[in-house]
Amino acid sequence: MDPHAVHEEMERARATFHELLDRACDADLRRRSNGTRWTNQQLLFHMLLGYLIVSALGVLVRVFGRLPVGASWPFAWLLNSATKPFDVINYLGSCMGGAVLSPQHMGALFDRVVAALHRRLDAEDAADLARGMYCPTRWDPFFRNFMTLADVYHFPTQHFDFHRRQLTLGEPQPLGDLDEGQ
Repeated sequence: MDPHAVHEEMERARATFHELLDRACDADLRRRSNGTRWTNQQLLFHMLLGYLIVSALGVLVRVFGRLPVGASWPFAWLLNSATKPFDVINYLGSCMGGAVLSPQHMGALFDRVVAALHRRLDAEDAADLARGMYCPTRWDPFFRNFMTLADVYHFPTQHFDFHRRQLTLGEPQPLGDLDEGQ
């Protein structure tokens, strides 16, 4: 992994996140996204959440990465078996986060979390980045069976780019969605 490339992709995502927030009006944020049950605002929070969880994932990889390679397999199996409850929590958490945090707060939080990830990535050495663990592949399409810490730093931008395509910001509203009085 090239840490410089990961820094660049996180900065690109940060800038894109701000562009999305800056150009979105209230109606855009309330509109349903494409392919999810979330509104655009809830999906934007979910995209932010991908970066927020990297710290926790990093701790897990650092701990399990110091143990024998197979030690994390039972943990990954347990997490995979809890996919349905995870999906509910993931969905409801993004609904609540999107409802509680304003776009301005989401933008500020995105800045803080990316700055923290930059600092943490700069502090990692090659041995840390090579440590890995088995992961719950049913939780996210970008979780692989075995992921290194370097993979974990790359994950949130993959997640961000995937969901970016599901946003419906700035799209014209279909006629069927207009109020009767308009």
